[in-house]
Amino acid sequence: MARSPQRLSGTPDDQTSPIPGRVTAPALRRGLDILELFLDSSEGLRVPEMTAALGIPRASTHELVGALVDRGYLQPKPGSAGQFVLGVKTFQLGGAYERSLDIVEAGREAARAVAAECGETVQIVVRDERVVVYIVRIDSTHSVRLVSDVGSRLPAHCTAGGKVLLASLSPEELATLFPDDTSLLPMTTRSIDTVERLNRELAETRERGWGEEYCESNQDVACVAAPVRNPRGECVAAMSISIPTIRWQDDKRADYVALVSTGARELSTRLGARL
Repeated sequence: MARSPQRLSGTPDDQTSPIPGRVTAPALRRGLDILELFLDSSEGLRVPEMTAALGIPRASTHELVGALVDRGYLQPKPGSAGQFVLGVKTFQLGGAYERSLDIVEAGREAARAVAAECGETVQIVVRDERVVVYIVRIDSTHSVRLVSDVGSRLPAHCTAGGKVLLASLSPEELATLFPDDTSLLPMTTRSIDTVERLNRELAETRERGWGEEYCESNQDVACVAAPVRNPRGECVAAMSISIPTIRWQDDKRADYVALVSTGARELSTRLGARL
């Protein structure tokens, strides 16, 4: 059974709105509640299941489902009498929402919140083949800090954010990008310089869900990063926190990882991902 969506009020007919001075229409709210049930149901739902999940009269559910079917937001599931699935109109709305997204603008807001918590440089990168491109940077408040520019490019395998993005690729995609050790150009003496080491590092990154680097792209900087996902769950960017080694403390790693992971999840949610 799908879970009931969270409510802002205690009863189905409470008309309190989160916007002061406004009320919401109970029928509209119930219709949206029905649609939200399908967020957790890939097989479809029947009217009795919707009624039980939401605690509303079956007659009301039938009426609302009928209206949603008429408008294309729900449709009968082929070959399954009495069962409904999402209709094409919900797909069209999702596409319109995705087209309106601005990852840079949303990323700045999310990165700014993380930077305010830690006081360090927070960046967001996307991948372009073997390199990462920095699309957002919020500067550290410290006098000693990482110097970088939006638009700058670095080898993906040398950065924490790049490792996160590379870890989302298939073995075949990785083999195409890095066919042999000569394709891994180092930036410091600590940079990954063999395919074997890269695969080992990416497997670890994939397993734990976050990436790190210590003096691999800059001999004076450590970094942790987490994935940013789109509505399809794909890793489309990475958020990172960069800390000069003079301030880096191993016992603070977990705190930085938790902070950047939270920030990346919040940005992913703004982009429409369900985590």
